[in-house]
Amino acid sequence: MRYMSLIKIDPAGVPEGGPSEELMTEMGKLIEEMTKAGVLLDTAGLAPLEESTRVQLSGGKLTVLDGPFTEAKEFVGGYALMQCRSQDEAVEWAKRFLTIHGDQWEISLEVRAVQEPDA
Repeated sequence: MRYMSLIKIDPAGVPEGGPSEELMTEMGKLIEEMTKAGVLLDTAGLAPLEESTRVQLSGGKLTVLDGPFTEAKEFVGGYALMQCRSQDEAVEWAKRFLTIHGDQWEISLEVRAVQEPDA
């Protein structure tokens, strides 16, 4: 099954200066391991909230808003699409991803199965 992991970040919980060189090195190692294992199908960080656009439908009316969004208490900072045997396996990879961030970050991962089309 495929699983989507959404990286949710609290802007107040991001270390000043963003990710360290050490974190980026460890992230590269984990991504390489996941790729070699055939687990990682795609991953990327997302552009800053200031560069985003929100398209909303409410009461049949479309509204388009440009970021930043001041009410955002957290935002999706990136994603990983994984091919795993089970939800438990996907969660184990998610835990490894979070662990390498150390104690300076306030982030969470939402791991969800991708609904496959009926065959």
